[in-house]
Amino acid sequence: MKHHFTFAIAFTTLGLAAQSAAAQDTGEVSDQLSRAGFVLENGLEIPSFDPVLGRKLFAAKGCVVCHSVNGIGGEDAPEFSADFMDRPMNAFDFAANMWRGAPAMIAMQEDEMGEQIELTGEKLAAIIAFVHDADEQARFSQADIPHDIEELMHGNPGHGDAPEAEDHGEDAGETGHSDGG
Repeated sequence: MKHHFTFAIAFTTLGLAAQSAAAQDTGEVSDQLSRAGFVLENGLEIPSFDPVLGRKLFAAKGCVVCHSVNGIGGEDAPEFSADFMDRPMNAFDFAANMWRGAPAMIAMQEDEMGEQIELTGEKLAAIIAFVHDADEQARFSQADIPHDIEELMHGNPGHGDAPEAEDHGEDAGETGHSDGG
């Protein structure tokens, strides 16, 4: 009986040590959770944060027309290189910042691309993951940009060449009012 008890303690100790070692590798655990998505006890779904999909969407949806990553992309809006992002980063804060800038972004999208960019929660989560993943950003190149989006970036005659396209209230501050009232 004494041997069974000692054996049980040995296995328990090994199990706890393995569990502790796995918990210390939070990068791997975090990476697995972020790519899988999950549902909270209260029923709220947290989408997967897939930076590979985000890299493709950043180019295909046209984010790259105004935003740059590692020097690739437009200059009309903030640069999104991961090196400049907060660590850790709250994805909902990032989305809230987008919400605050939505009127100007929508106006620019309609002017530059002819319509507002439509994103699902899953696609937005993927783009946010890409914006904060330096390793995935290192894979981003001109080759990722679809031909039609590249034409927009280089002055497609149908969009963005009119002088009035330059002013979207960037100086208006967070309220969107440039006259202070």
